[in-house]
Amino acid sequence: MAAPPPSDSVANLRGFFHSHGIHQSIPASADGGDFFSDMIRSLLSVDLVEPGRVVCSLSASPYVLNSYDTLHGGAVASVAEKVAVACGKTVAGDKELFLGELSTSYLSAARVDDKVEVEGRVLRRGRRVIVTSIDLRIKESKKLLYTSRATLYIMPSASL
Repeated sequence: MAAPPPSDSVANLRGFFHSHGIHQSIPASADGGDFFSDMIRSLLSVDLVEPGRVVCSLSASPYVLNSYDTLHGGAVASVAEKVAVACGKTVAGDKELFLGELSTSYLSAARVDDKVEVEGRVLRRGRRVIVTSIDLRIKESKKLLYTSRATLYIMPSASL
């Protein structure tokens, strides 16, 4: 059995958690329903929808920043998932989709109030699988910040 950590290590860890707000309880307004999905959707505004392509705008709001004042990696992945599903729906119609795999490369960082363009494209559509690519870029400079690839599966229709 391992020896317990020194007390200064425990104090340092508690200080780390405290400085990141981990000691705080979840506000009642955020504890229920589909709060997280609603929050992520509120970051996006749709600019263009066409078969196989969706373009949205995103503003790096303070409530989705990490401790470095850049867009939180979880928020990036959630935005990529939402845009991938929206993009998949443009070619799958009303069929139900579910995410099978999401891979994200974090190349640079969006800072507070950066205006980011999110572009999703269908790379391949099969009978049961849709593969999408999602790029997040600074709107003005077109600098690539994050890139994701998502594999979506089409739910089979029930035949009775």
